[in-house]
Amino acid sequence: MAQLHCYLPEREAESLKRRASQAGMSVSRYLAELARKDLVADWPPGYFDRVFSDDHGAPIERAPQGEFETRSSLG
Repeated sequence: MAQLHCYLPEREAESLKRRASQAGMSVSRYLAELARKDLVADWPPGYFDRVFSDDHGAPIERAPQGEFETRSSLG
């Protein structure tokens, strides 16, 4: 496992220690959990194609939109 070093202002460091203690974790483990959650917070590649496809596997395709309507000018 990689070991990282960082610098925090004293106020933030104390807040971090308090939150880690409240969660029943070491500061190192608490930071690792925060990083893990942040790094996997994005949607996995292909998620929307798999979840919202028509036949559970086909890519999403936009249906034909038809012709643009004719609008009168504003002037």
